[in-house]
Amino acid sequence: MTGSTRGTLAFFLGLGLAAPWGLSVHAADQALIDAAKKEGQVTWYTAQIIPQIVRPIAEAFEKKYGIRVTYVRANAAEIALRVTNEAKAGKVQASLVDGTQTSVILKREGLALKWVPDAKLPKELFDPEGYWVANNLYVLTPGFNINLVPKGTEPKTFEDLLDPKWKGKMAWNTSPSSSAGQGFVGAVIHAMGEDKARVYLSKLAKQNITGLSVSGRQVLDLVIAGEYPIALEIFNNHAVTSARLGAPVSWIKMEPALLVYSVMSVLKDAPSPNAGKLLIDYIVSLEGQKVFADAGELPVHPDVPPRDPTLRPDGVTFKATFLSPEELDRQLPGWTKIYNEYFR
Repeated sequence: MTGSTRGTLAFFLGLGLAAPWGLSVHAADQALIDAAKKEGQVTWYTAQIIPQIVRPIAEAFEKKYGIRVTYVRANAAEIALRVTNEAKAGKVQASLVDGTQTSVILKREGLALKWVPDAKLPKELFDPEGYWVANNLYVLTPGFNINLVPKGTEPKTFEDLLDPKWKGKMAWNTSPSSSAGQGFVGAVIHAMGEDKARVYLSKLAKQNITGLSVSGRQVLDLVIAGEYPIALEIFNNHAVTSARLGAPVSWIKMEPALLVYSVMSVLKDAPSPNAGKLLIDYIVSLEGQKVFADAGELPVHPDVPPRDPTLRPDGVTFKATFLSPEELDRQLPGWTKIYNEYFR
């Protein structure tokens, strides 16, 4: 377990609550509210699920402040590419963005605004340089269809996945992200070290894993539909949320899991910068974080517990490797290269 993992898990256990150090923070005071209302609208590029998260937040924000919210959904890499292209054309459309890597990419390109809200959150949830704030947590594990793989017979360890009975029965997303085959490769590397991981991955490659050009959520939906028995890299809370609605699905506590943040930033040349700031402030507030919790997502606010606390690694009964957005951005290209060697 890395130092960053220990610090983050200590936060999740309720330790070390602190304000961010050395950052210029801004409260959602009346001046900001007035400026945001004058702008009247805000566009949000998001990787969040529209029905459960984005739409309820947009409706509650509009009701509270009278500011119209327009949103566009894509994955983190697609959002970063879209913003970059719009900036090059001098036509930035969004005022805020989210995603596991989006803010880091845009910060590197000089397209993110150096601003974070004055929120009562642990310092681990803020970019030390002041460009992003975390809004929810993702824990990446395998999931399975309980009609096709009865509970108790599912593979529980990385080694279990090499059993010949799982050949041709596993699927993952192929996009370069943490919720894809590349993220699974990263989890294996952190668990075993690169040399042992390569030996393992060469064996796993013989299991004929199906690569799908869809999102991690869509891979899970195909597993629920019975197209594949096992999804190798999904958000564990999505399996629980679907199971509550009657879907034949569960998740596997395969350790160490990969644990990452989704984070938010205001864009440097945002058409509605004040409305963007106010929306971020709302999302990380108690009110906004309860929307995440009610939808079965994993909120980051220490005063808003998730509906199912067992989904969140505690470092004892459930171990994970935590990667900050910067660490994920730095390591993903290497994971992708190794993924391509064995699975392309």
